[in-house]
Amino acid sequence: MKDIIKPIDEAAAIEMLHKFNEDLLPKKFGKVGQVWVVFLCIVIGVGIYCYVKQLRQGLGVTGMGDIVSWGIYISNFVFFVAISLVGSLITAILYLLNISWRSPITRIAEVIAVACIIFAGLIIIVDMGRPDRILNMFVHGRIQSPIVWDVIVVMTYMTISILLLYFPLLPGISFCRDRLTNIPKWQKTMYRWLSLGWKNKPEQYEIVKKSVTVLSILIIPVALSIHTVTSWLFETTYRPGWDSTNFGAYFVSGAFMLGAGGVIAAMYILVRFNPTYEQYITDKHFDRMGRLLVLLSLIYFYFTINEYMMPGYKMKGEESAHLTELFVGKYAFMFWSVQIIGMIIPIVLLFFNYFRRPFPMFLISICVIIGAWFKRFLIVIPTMLHPFLPVQQIPEAAKVYVPTFEEWSITIASLAGALLIITVFVRYFPIISIWEVAEERGISHQVIYEHLNEKE
Repeated sequence: MKDIIKPIDEAAAIEMLHKFNEDLLPKKFGKVGQVWVVFLCIVIGVGIYCYVKQLRQGLGVTGMGDIVSWGIYISNFVFFVAISLVGSLITAILYLLNISWRSPITRIAEVIAVACIIFAGLIIIVDMGRPDRILNMFVHGRIQSPIVWDVIVVMTYMTISILLLYFPLLPGISFCRDRLTNIPKWQKTMYRWLSLGWKNKPEQYEIVKKSVTVLSILIIPVALSIHTVTSWLFETTYRPGWDSTNFGAYFVSGAFMLGAGGVIAAMYILVRFNPTYEQYITDKHFDRMGRLLVLLSLIYFYFTINEYMMPGYKMKGEESAHLTELFVGKYAFMFWSVQIIGMIIPIVLLFFNYFRRPFPMFLISICVIIGAWFKRFLIVIPTMLHPFLPVQQIPEAAKVYVPTFEEWSITIASLAGALLIITVFVRYFPIISIWEVAEERGISHQVIYEHLNEKE
């Protein structure tokens, strides 16, 4: 339910706005932040070097081949698409439900969504091997192809996610433009151009709120479609483990669980390295995100049981070999670790108040995120090793998939790239929405307009 907002007097509102500007406007990084950026750039640099090598020598530098034609690049793609759904979960669903406590964490979710969907698109280009032919997808694409569906829905979701981040950010950009003084000229110019002449007028806020409402309604079916269409890419491929009518719901539920875990991890890191945020991202937010995470985990647990129970009951043909390898074979340790550490233990722990505090929640969310990545690995790799149609007269080496250094480097670099986008955003833009927090605490848009346009 939405908390009742009580208006406050103008003097208290102005004092509070001064505090919001002091606390929430972006600041320069300290040494830890600078080292973090350098580290990410080095990781990305190694990945770019390996990608150039892949461009020159072809996909032969990877561990993929005729049997395993989808490797960890596709696992990473599914991971990025999954975590990007957090934008629709926090921003759209909670916004439309009129849940006010989401205000300080909305932008965190939006930035994660935009960064991850960008790299979901880039990692697909990496997997193509011949990026110069990507134009053919648009010129000669056939609507009968599920890949074309995926391209359309990914681009649509990316566009709406960027708009959903940018429109509510306009007041924050104007605050940076007007209130940050000791900054380089290029930064002032950037704020001036990006603010689009924003004046903090009450009617402008109303336009933004209406725009966010429309985009929130639009993004929900698109968000459901993006992971459903991704599941169709698998289901339309003749492989054991993918021939499932449960796959769409299975993917969507897992994506919401992963996205919630990603937001919780980001919340903790922000609070840990900027104690000022503790006044805005409180234990209440961790507790409620913990409740949300356990709900989403239970839904995902249900669909996971559906995904394996019926094939395991029937154990037919190649499905039997695939499931045996997952349950008791080569991938058994990874499979059960993912289920127990990445899902079951978080569900059990989150039922207790003690584990819905910031640090335990952070550890649980890390388990969820790591488990989710390896879950995507298990969805892709073991299945590729067990085709329905028998493949004869091939060397044994072709029946084994081991990612190469180049694959790991490029994959890790894509993760570092998404983190770098989030890091750069935190450095130059308010990661907590000042005007939404002000609105949550009863400060009217008229007061914001009069205060921010007063002559100092």
